[in-house]
Amino acid sequence: ATLYFSRDAIPSLTMVIPAMDHIDEVLATNIASANYSHAIRSALSVGKCTLNRYYSKTDFSETYRIAMVLHPRYKLTYFRRTNWPEEWIKTAETMVRATYDRKY
Repeated sequence: ATLYFSRDAIPSLTMVIPAMDHIDEVLATNIASANYSHAIRSALSVGKCTLNRYYSKTDFSETYRIAMVLHPRYKLTYFRRTNWPEEWIKTAETMVRATYDRKY
């Protein structure tokens, strides 16, 4: 993970939310899988709770959402494609516009 986020070719800030979403999806899928023992699924649940705790910290910084909206690959499409609530998407868009108006 450290090498993934340290690459020079990709701005790492815009990769935080998609990476966390991917990890969350993998954890959720495997927690529900009968292929793993109860102990493994419990450990995955703890990992998911830990991930969610860190994910919620992105709410305290506008930077992550602004970076996503301004990134040519993501924009607001990422949030829609991953089924974020429309209210959250509107908030992200408003953050970008307000920051632009305030700074420029």
